[in-house]
Amino acid sequence: MSNIGFTAHESAVIDPGSQIGNGTRIWHFTHIMPGCQIGENCNIGQNVVVSTDVVLGNNVKIQNNVSIYTGVICEDDVFLGPSMVFTNVINPRSGINRRGQYSTTLVKKGASIGANATIVCGITLGEYCFIGAGAVVTKNVPPYALVIGNPARQSGWMSEFGHKLKFDENGVAYCPESNEKYTLVAGSVKKIME
Repeated sequence: MSNIGFTAHESAVIDPGSQIGNGTRIWHFTHIMPGCQIGENCNIGQNVVVSTDVVLGNNVKIQNNVSIYTGVICEDDVFLGPSMVFTNVINPRSGINRRGQYSTTLVKKGASIGANATIVCGITLGEYCFIGAGAVVTKNVPPYALVIGNPARQSGWMSEFGHKLKFDENGVAYCPESNEKYTLVAGSVKKIME
């Protein structure tokens, strides 16, 4: 099925009332609920659910079997790996209706979340951070941080091209692919524009 500016497989269900940007592709058995804002050139894989009022920026890549619940905001260039999990209520109970108590989870520009990772609601994942496969993230992650494990702990820093950064004694590192320069000062990484 081809719609104005985006493409959806015939098995996808797209409820009325969502905005979907030009160049976005929606694959098999995916459900887009009402009120979503989906940017341009996104790729939404097979068996994905995008719940009501979710916001996705431009060029967001969502792999198969991901549910993005109300309260999640993904900025531009975010990568969501296969079968990763978001939550939106900190204390769910089947017998208690907590609609309207959804926590906001913000995934900043360029962040990557690995396969089977779990992101507990109400946190912010910083720009270009990298969440390792299977990690369980329960607190905010700084920009460019690499976190792994359960519970997730920081194990290094990543470049915007997705390479682990090795800082010298002066707190300077270069991405091996892009040769972009980064500095580490007082526990924060910044890319240096030269």
